[in-house]
Amino acid sequence: MGKVKITQDHDACIGCGACAAICPDNWEMKDDGKAHPKQTELDDVGCNQQAADSCPVNCIHVEKEE
Repeated sequence: MGKVKITQDHDACIGCGACAAICPDNWEMKDDGKAHPKQTELDDVGCNQQAADSCPVNCIHVEKEE
């Protein structure tokens, strides 16, 4: 089973909170008004793909490493 790497274009984040609402296990809103991943390397994609798919500016990317 491969690892999952989460990357985010933080400058492009508009702070809508969709990712944090869909995937609170790994996404949280911070004092700067933008979303931040709690972890960027995971064993399982979990809800992170839904978070990425829900991002209106497509600044979250989920890469599956083999």
